[in-house]
Amino acid sequence: MLVRFWGTRGSIPKAMRAEVVRSKVIAALVAADGRRFDSETAVARFVDEELEMPVAGTYGGATSCVEVDGGEGDFLVCDMGSGFREFGIDAARRMAEGHSKTFNIFMSHMHWDHIMGFPFFGPSFDPEVKIRFFGGHDDLEEALRRQQEEISFPVPFEWLKANIEFNKVVPGETVEVGGYQVSTVKQYHSHDSYGYRFEAGGKSLVYSTDSEHKDDDPESEDMFVEFFRDADLVIFDTMYSLLDAWTIKQDWGHSSNVVAVDLCSRAGAHRVAMFHHEPIHDDADIHRVHTETIRYEELIGRNSRLEVLCAYDGMEVAL
Repeated sequence: MLVRFWGTRGSIPKAMRAEVVRSKVIAALVAADGRRFDSETAVARFVDEELEMPVAGTYGGATSCVEVDGGEGDFLVCDMGSGFREFGIDAARRMAEGHSKTFNIFMSHMHWDHIMGFPFFGPSFDPEVKIRFFGGHDDLEEALRRQQEEISFPVPFEWLKANIEFNKVVPGETVEVGGYQVSTVKQYHSHDSYGYRFEAGGKSLVYSTDSEHKDDDPESEDMFVEFFRDADLVIFDTMYSLLDAWTIKQDWGHSSNVVAVDLCSRAGAHRVAMFHHEPIHDDADIHRVHTETIRYEELIGRNSRLEVLCAYDGMEVAL
């Protein structure tokens, strides 16, 4: 099971401005300190080994889209944020090489940042493609059709050529989809959201974004601990700081890095990926929070260590 991140931002896409790229180039040259490199390999080694993420790369700016790649069989994707467009381009390449043309798409919810990539999804115009949506909302189809009405988008939903179907999932029930056992949990978010646990071949992945966790609701906390139990990777909404999540942004439907570590540590999960990054945060901000989260995990002293990852566009995690 390979988890591939196509979009990791929350709320709205974030473009990298020219002056930000310039500042990264300046910082890299300062760090090089006049040294000479005899090959591109040496340059790559310097970038990989001596430069931190805010200088060497970027966490990206596309909104939520995560692919679960089992190597064979159907495509499986969670959410269709702006990163879904890039996924569609890559999927078209793979289909041309013989990959299955069936897409199983699990939707956390239908807020714009999670569906905005679908109108730009090239495979939806292929009559040989089958798209199977899964979600807990009764109005999933309505939301997708609405964003392609003429007032919002020039290409209506009716023009799509793919065979499209909608499937309702029920929290607490497990279904088999594309070789995965999939279970669902209802999450606290405006108009509700749903988290998913995928299991296959002895490996398990949890996708849990746009989910707020209340400090005064231990029953709900215990339920999520069990949902995360022994997962190889939990993708967790860490949009806010703990202070913001519990004060000025309470009831905004998102969580924090501290809650991510607490719940995943209690659950005995192996890895957690910080996800749904705040759009006002730049690469340095996200890197700082990631560093602080690793330190917090070290300080709480659980018996089994939890590896803290910070998702970025293009990141791949093998389970």
